[in-house]
Amino acid sequence: MKKLLVMLALFIPALWFACGSESKPNESETEAPAKKEVPSSIAEGKGVGEITSVDLGTGVDPALVARGKPIYDMKCAACHKLDGKRVVGPGFEGVTNRRRPEWIMNMITNVNVMLDEDPTAQALLEECLTRMPNQNVSVSEARDILEFFRNNDEERLKTRDEAVK
Repeated sequence: MKKLLVMLALFIPALWFACGSESKPNESETEAPAKKEVPSSIAEGKGVGEITSVDLGTGVDPALVARGKPIYDMKCAACHKLDGKRVVGPGFEGVTNRRRPEWIMNMITNVNVMLDEDPTAQALLEECLTRMPNQNVSVSEARDILEFFRNNDEERLKTRDEAVK
């Protein structure tokens, strides 16, 4: 019984100190967290990545569309459909009216950073619940895919590029 009382006498103070006391918080604990500055590319709707501007030309380029279709078929079609229906990822119908061409290309070529830093990409991730894999698409291939999307929107909706107007 004596051993039990001695152990309790040692345990209760140790527990008291382990749980902490009502001391003043450190200076760093009282400071408000610093607001992270939003990069201008995100604020402008261009996303994060090496694509800062895209020359769309005057119309849809059939040669780029022809190169973009097989890339879409091979790397995108399993998760994304050309209509507005979501499969694993969102449907692409109207994407060129909702997103700037730089954003689309940065999402294709720089997906990991976009999902980590771009609020629009993060919202899509929350909606779809599946992280888009990096498909190792080059910038020129991404431009071909973009043109394929522009053509898709032109054919389906009779409008494209509304996001840049």
